[in-house]
Amino acid sequence: MAGNGASPPGAAPRAASPGAASPLGRAAHFVWLTARVLEQRRFAYHFLGGGADPVEAALHAYLGEDGGFGHALEPDLRGPVSQPPHTAHALRVLESIGRCGGTRVERVCRYLTGVSTKEGALPAVHPSQRGYPAAPFVPVVDDPPGELLATGPVVGTLHRNKVWHAWLFRATDFCWAAVETLEESHPYEIQAAVAFLDGVPDRSRARAAADRLGRLTRARGLVVLDPARRDEIPVAPGYAPGEQHFAHDYARVPESLARGWFTDEEMARALDFLAAEQQEDGGWPVRRRSWAPGNVLEARPLVTIDALLTLRAYGREIG
Repeated sequence: MAGNGASPPGAAPRAASPGAASPLGRAAHFVWLTARVLEQRRFAYHFLGGGADPVEAALHAYLGEDGGFGHALEPDLRGPVSQPPHTAHALRVLESIGRCGGTRVERVCRYLTGVSTKEGALPAVHPSQRGYPAAPFVPVVDDPPGELLATGPVVGTLHRNKVWHAWLFRATDFCWAAVETLEESHPYEIQAAVAFLDGVPDRSRARAAADRLGRLTRARGLVVLDPARRDEIPVAPGYAPGEQHFAHDYARVPESLARGWFTDEEMARALDFLAAEQQEDGGWPVRRRSWAPGNVLEARPLVTIDALLTLRAYGREIG
């Protein structure tokens, strides 16, 4: 009925429009101009009062018959086949809207069981990717090993959402062994370890492992502590020029165990740098290597939403 103040079914979320000159307003223009439907729905959910149902409906388009997710949900892997990175991404989206549970996640766990290695862990890329386009820095091999890079974020997310499934037992043991013996690493693996430690139930063991990991990260130069001097810090082997990591890349929210790795001053410098990275078009840049036009176009709205969420989590004004 007209005049009751309610939005009609299917209408866009009603919320105060962010000021066009604010970081959020500029990002909104960028998202509506460039983003996939899923990122548009996520942006509306997180910043404009949108609902969870449209996010889940958009995510469903990436769901495969095997219970995993594909169709380039993670832009560096193209093609229709389900892959662990796509599925990890989907779980993070479901968690962000409060729907990481129930039968939808039981199906995901069955998929994870089917693609796991003999160690009970996930490969970075399943061999089913062969024949479809993929980033040149993502090798596709016939018998890939289990990797903390792929397994840690999934295990951490499932534990944090109190999901219990047989797959988790061996996968959790694999992650503990990998994290507690880590000596040489690279930033993305460290991020995966943090994702695991931030969700795993044994909090005292997680805190001890995180303390050691933080000392290793600083000692190995895997974090830029002063963005003003970032040109003096070499990138990790195999990374693209400028593909560096900062305090906010590890401690995406203040509650993360990685927050304890950095002083207040170091964290403030990182957040200042993150805020200043917003570009003229309203989006944030992708630091990874560009290998095809589509992957950067699809990835920038992802990192833009992540940047806004991190800044807001730390109390920064975004508009």
